[in-house]
Amino acid sequence: MAGRDEGSGAQRVLWLSTIAFTLMFAVWLMFGILGKPISKEFGLSEVQLSWIIALAVLNGSMWRLPVGIMTDRVGGRKVMTFLLLGTAVPAFLVSFANSYAMLLVLAFFVGFAGNSFTSGIAWNSTWTPRERQGFALGLFGAGNVGASVTKFIGPPIIAGTAGATYLGIVEGGWRLIPVVYAVLLVIMAAVLWFGTPSQDRMAGQGRPLAEQLVPLKQVRVWRFSLYYVAFFGAYVALAAWLPTYYMDNFDISLQSAALLTALYIFPASLLRPVGGGLSDRFGARKVMYGTFAVMLLTTGILMMPNGHLVIDHADGRTTEHLGYAIGLVPFTILVFLLGCAMGVGKAAVYKHIPEYFPDNVGSVGGLVGMLGGLGGFFLPPLFAYTKAWSGFPSSTFFVLFLLTVICAVWMHWTVVRMMHRSTPELAGHVEAPHATDVRTAAVPTT
Repeated sequence: MAGRDEGSGAQRVLWLSTIAFTLMFAVWLMFGILGKPISKEFGLSEVQLSWIIALAVLNGSMWRLPVGIMTDRVGGRKVMTFLLLGTAVPAFLVSFANSYAMLLVLAFFVGFAGNSFTSGIAWNSTWTPRERQGFALGLFGAGNVGASVTKFIGPPIIAGTAGATYLGIVEGGWRLIPVVYAVLLVIMAAVLWFGTPSQDRMAGQGRPLAEQLVPLKQVRVWRFSLYYVAFFGAYVALAAWLPTYYMDNFDISLQSAALLTALYIFPASLLRPVGGGLSDRFGARKVMYGTFAVMLLTTGILMMPNGHLVIDHADGRTTEHLGYAIGLVPFTILVFLLGCAMGVGKAAVYKHIPEYFPDNVGSVGGLVGMLGGLGGFFLPPLFAYTKAWSGFPSSTFFVLFLLTVICAVWMHWTVVRMMHRSTPELAGHVEAPHATDVRTAAVPTT
């Protein structure tokens, strides 16, 4: 009976925390869709809009370490409920913003919702057996699909309610969406509080704070964080950036851009459980090699600018050669594949954490999530500035390509060093060693 009760509690924690995280993720990234009508109303430039998006991402990242530690100490039930209620207030107030400065402040506080990821990861890791943690944490992380919620409901609500007023105070159009989210956040807080076990599990209860922070001294933790910048920070930044990219470069409507962006968000979110399952079965490192390869291929193609070579000949003639332009369909397919790789890669990174740091998932997962999320803060302005500097919209993907190269090289270098340390006798071999060499290397030395 106790086993069934514990299993039921774990299932309730997993599913309700996932739903709550999905909602908070939708709120966190709602400015990706609201950005266009907001820019039109307030007359904002692309760079100004990028800072609204970036500030929301910043506050959704900077508290992940303390939120993870707090979850280990007081339990995910209390922390997740607090995050839901704490995000509802600024979300509601966004509807009444009347200046760019006010939008910046409220976007920052709305971003508080993004810290729910670390809380949910630490919470679920205490309720899930180790052999199933890859899948369970991947399923919870699939709440990233919340980034697509506003892509679906936003354009029709904006178009269908523009000019209307509700309850005498709430305007229609883009201003109605944050109010709807605020109400849903309060309802979800009540459902989570009363629907999950009151006797929570806390991996760090009673442990000194200094002890929880000890693993953060390891280089491995910071390496995982950089990987997570490529898989998650880039995902967040691109999810917010793509609607505007589609509209500016392919001349399509907001609704069409939102739907096409959802084709990137869905695999980048829903494949996370698949990535967790593959990591459970084959190992996280092998999975990450595959995801980095796909990311390098897709961003390598996407970063190529449209255009052609112009040659000025000695006789005064000018000729054009090697014309290149990527159409909407191939662009969307490549972005879809990029999203697939990111979704699998995100789960692979977090598969490492409970294996290496089973008693410090909150602190280690918090730091990895924080630095990964901060990548999502820096990338949107970087996209805007590199485009302004180069004149190429595709410079967005050059930034992602360069980031992926750095991560892949560091991971491979680390793997090679590990192999050389474990089998130094084989370190000098370029070709496969002879059988006698293998037998000699396999004999342990004292």
